[in-house]
Parts: sequence; C-alpha cells; structure tokens
Amino acid sequence: QVQLVESGGGLVQAGGSLRLSCAASGDTICISAMGWYRQVPGKERELVAMTTSGGSTNYADSVKGRFTISRDNAKNTVYLQMNSLKPEDTAVYYCYVPGSRFCHTGASWGQGTQVTVSS
Repeated sequence: QVQLVESGGGLVQAGGSLRLSCAASGDTICISAMGWYRQVPGKERELVAMTTSGGSTNYADSVKGRFTISRDNAKNTVYLQMNSLKPEDTAVYYCYVPGSRFCHTGASWGQGTQVTVSS
C-alpha cells in the first residue's frame, strides 16, 4: 500500500498563495498518477488536479490558470501551487493516488490539510 502525508495548508487572504506538498511512501513503485481533491462540508469530494508519471496534467475548470500541479518523481512527492486564491477555494485538500492493478493495491488518500481563504 501507499502512505501519503500532506503539508502546507493554512489561512491566507484572498489573492494570496499557498503551496501544498504530499510525500508518498510504501509501495511507491506502484504509483502512476498523483493528484489533489478537495471537500467542503455537505458536498462531495471534487478533483482539483491530477498528474501522471509521464507529466500530463488535468485541472478542474475552477482552478485552471491559478493552480499548478507538479511532481518530483525522485522524491515521490506531488505539489499544488495555489495562486490568486479565492474564498471559494476554502476546503480540506486531500492528496490522492489511484490503485494499481499491477500491484494489486487500492487507492490511497492523505489525511487532509485545511486551506482557508479569507475575504
């Protein structure tokens, strides 16, 4: 299995920036894609950004042009640079690694890190 540890959340004013980090350990050879989801109380968890081991990325429309996902494969770490933050970006952000049929592992989630954007 893969273990994920996030860091970098906090409180920031609207228009500010934060960078989230997520370090993976365990069966890291089984990791293909890595990404970030977020969730607010009463709503479903939603995809924010995802990147594959080959470097392709995709973003939620709501964050395109403001957030950038990047990955250091040597460190098994994924980052989310968040710029021009808005109050509606306030959520708990979760790091995510999909399961691997090759390795027979399930999906992995981080513990979550709170991001709060004040207006």
